[in-house]
Amino acid sequence: MTSSPGSESMVCLDRALRIQQVNQEFFTRFGLAPDDEFSGLVHPSLRQAVCRGLTGLTEGGRHRFSAHVVLLDAAGVPSPATLTAVSVCDAGGVTTVLVVLRPVSDADAEVVTGKRKILSEMDARILEGIAAGTSTIPLASRLFLSRQGVEYRVSGLLRKLKVPNRAALVSRAYSLGVLNVGSWPPKVVDDFVK
Repeated sequence: MTSSPGSESMVCLDRALRIQQVNQEFFTRFGLAPDDEFSGLVHPSLRQAVCRGLTGLTEGGRHRFSAHVVLLDAAGVPSPATLTAVSVCDAGGVTTVLVVLRPVSDADAEVVTGKRKILSEMDARILEGIAAGTSTIPLASRLFLSRQGVEYRVSGLLRKLKVPNRAALVSRAYSLGVLNVGSWPPKVVDDFVK
């Protein structure tokens, strides 16, 4: 998945966010055709937020919507992308929504697309603890690990998600859809746990 000029996927949605038309790139990557629901290809952790943004376009509340998303391609593999959507209007109001999907660079994409189940059960609990703001010692106590055991696992997570620190780890996990967007306390999406 590269960001070459021909790699953008385009889809035209009706007011109910059902697919009307797609370009060849979209059909090849996602396998969806007219009358399918667009929301079905958005990762579950981001689906509600994306649908809310697109619905804002159909209701005329805004004219443009952009977001970093994780899409599930035809094989069900997570595919990070940038989504840009604009409303298309005529004299009667919004008629359609045009969506352009640009894949992220290979370096960012390989973090999740190569392996869908990237976290062990313990790594998932540690990531959830970090995202909730729990420091090392209480996290170690809760998970029955030593302080060094937690630090060792955190270092592994930093390498796995290619980030320099805990704040970036949480940010990357949310942006890739590893952490569920709409829940508190933070919860790792089950699809990413071995």
